Amino acid sequence: MLNATVSQEPSGKYYVSLCCTDVEIEMLPPTGAVIGIDLGIKDMAITSDGRKIDNEKYTYKSAKRLARLQRQLSRKPKGSRNWEKARIKVARCQEHIANQRRDNIQKHTTQLIRDYDVICIEDLNVDGMKRGKNQGKAASDVGMREFRRELEYKAQWYGKTISVIGRFFPSSQLCHCCGYKNPLVKDRKIREWTCPECGENHDRDINAAMNILNEGMRLLA
Repeated sequence: MLNATVSQEPSGKYYVSLCCTDVEIEMLPPTGAVIGIDLGIKDMAITSDGRKIDNEKYTYKSAKRLARLQRQLSRKPKGSRNWEKARIKVARCQEHIANQRRDNIQKHTTQLIRDYDVICIEDLNVDGMKRGKNQGKAASDVGMREFRRELEYKAQWYGKTISVIGRFFPSSQLCHCCGYKNPLVKDRKIREWTCPECGENHDRDINAAMNILNEGMRLLA
């Protein structure tokens, strides 16, 4: 062990972070499987093999309780004992939401790393999505940046590969069967569409994940 760092959270809890060297991590056995993942808001992640991982919407589920605690805090004289008690309640509620989201992402990313040797994902403009008028809070609640971060460091630990495609790649607009580009699918309200070129019917998100897989593997090749 090199050193230990003690930190205090806004909720009043203390944590100790240990910095260690010479930690051996056992490589996971290869599976030979590859997958493309489309990160979303309605569903947290959609895979190229048709699986959809629910967005649990932890912030939304706790919104009423958090708003009530914040109102109680605003009514207390700032700096008083009651204000400090109310502040800690707000901080613990926010911490609980963050822990729920982190735990959910940890479980799903670990399973993906165990199951697949190559994982293809998009380089999303997460900050731009958070500034969006209609999806800002929802994008924050999903934890897209954390999802990618955990995939990348776990892949490095366990000898797996992450292939990141460019953020301007039109994954939703392309037919994964014939490559036809449908500009109408820019409209996010369109959840299913039929390719006018080959007649294949597409679920918007699964089709995008399959295109991400194809492009990710092409980049690796």
